[in-house]
Amino acid sequence: MWLLFRPNQAETKRTDNRPQMNPIETSCLNAINTFDVIVIGAGPGGYPAAIRAAQLGKRVAIIEKERFGGTCLNWGCIPTKALIASSERYLHAKGGASLGVIVQGLSFDYAKMVARKNEIVSRLNAGVEGLLKAAGVSIFRGTARFEDSRRVSVVAPDGAVSWLSAPAIIVATGSVSAMPGFLPPHPRVVESRAFLDRSTLPASLLVLGGGVIGCEFACMAAALGVPVTIIEMLDDILMVLDTDVRRVLRRRMETMGITLLTGAPLTGITATDRGVSGTFKEQTVSGDLLLVAVGRKPDLADLELSRAGVQVDARGQIPVDAHCRTAVASVFAVGDITAGSIQLAHAATAQGIVAAENAAGLRTGVETICPSCIFTLPEVGLVGLSEAQAKGAGRAILTGVFPFAALGKAMAAGETEGFVKWIADPVTDQLLGAQAVGAHATELIAEAATAIRNQLTVEELGRTIQCHPTFAEAWLEAAHAVHGACIHLPKRTS
Repeated sequence: MWLLFRPNQAETKRTDNRPQMNPIETSCLNAINTFDVIVIGAGPGGYPAAIRAAQLGKRVAIIEKERFGGTCLNWGCIPTKALIASSERYLHAKGGASLGVIVQGLSFDYAKMVARKNEIVSRLNAGVEGLLKAAGVSIFRGTARFEDSRRVSVVAPDGAVSWLSAPAIIVATGSVSAMPGFLPPHPRVVESRAFLDRSTLPASLLVLGGGVIGCEFACMAAALGVPVTIIEMLDDILMVLDTDVRRVLRRRMETMGITLLTGAPLTGITATDRGVSGTFKEQTVSGDLLLVAVGRKPDLADLELSRAGVQVDARGQIPVDAHCRTAVASVFAVGDITAGSIQLAHAATAQGIVAAENAAGLRTGVETICPSCIFTLPEVGLVGLSEAQAKGAGRAILTGVFPFAALGKAMAAGETEGFVKWIADPVTDQLLGAQAVGAHATELIAEAATAIRNQLTVEELGRTIQCHPTFAEAWLEAAHAVHGACIHLPKRTS
């Protein structure tokens, strides 16, 4: 029985305040709560997993050490998009003259933007908790640690300890911002979460890292008039994107006042009460604040995975199979902590549902087609195979591009920057990938993901009627362009 659990000799030395479980008296006082499924982490991977398992009739517990919704809802996707929406509204108002909209005395209140962001986060946070309760999921607040492959202990904020057991445990603890050791510890050197906690904008901003997080924050700040410099040691920002997409994004970011320094690291970083400075090649760069956006790392330190027999790879991530099961049959893992994962909330949600279904005895696998969205100015969406990936693999492809500048709805809306692009197989005509840059790109990519996931051909997509006038018509036109039959672009003469 669980109450007679006795740890191995090697496990008897504890570095925290959890009581040892070997005396029967202690175990009886701290009775083990038994469940069918335990989920550790209530972020975008964890809470859907818990709800799905409960839908399948399982008795489920979820453990969360901070806030429901995890990083995405509280310190990532949602708060950043709230601030980006406010900054974009301000930017559009500034540029309204071309549409006949004249705004006098235009200003913004960043503190109110932050307050609105916080209110949205609080409302959604409560909503997640409500969904879990409505599904009948038992909630445990505190820090979890494995006791073995089927048991965990939970230390609550008040120090109380709970013991939980289940034949299936889903780990969904997410990731935290990486803060390299060469950075000086100083209040002016922050990661994304600390930036979001600020109620004021910096006078100027250095961004270390030209990936998704760095570029999104840079665009938000620049839209509100903050001088921004991005330093990226790779050859360009957002290298996951094709060159033509990056070209559009770079041009717009530079017109917003963002300085892009690529191809070398920032060295000799120093921080004082007056600001932060460093050296890029032979150039000194400085700013009021340094935002560190060099990536994220798995949040696994508290779990002591080795006690369950779960191993991590060289990157500190957990290898899983197509069903999100680890090498230990009773333990599943989802989201940013899994090896080879895409660090996206919707990818974690998809994994969480699959893990729950397999923990409940079903046999489902994770979808391989996962779209990505980047909320820069302009937006970017991508899914499937990129042109660069195809060429790197020596694969023959056809592409079709349609610019928003030739699209009636884009002209009417004053949003003519950017384009959509299809990547297709020249033999089978199957759609393999897509990228979009411009207004509503993060919404438009959904249609492309559906088409690629269902293995549609260029011809099939090209014969799908789209509403007019809409931005979505661009996909139809781009499909025609693959075959050189685009109606609303003049024929190439080459």
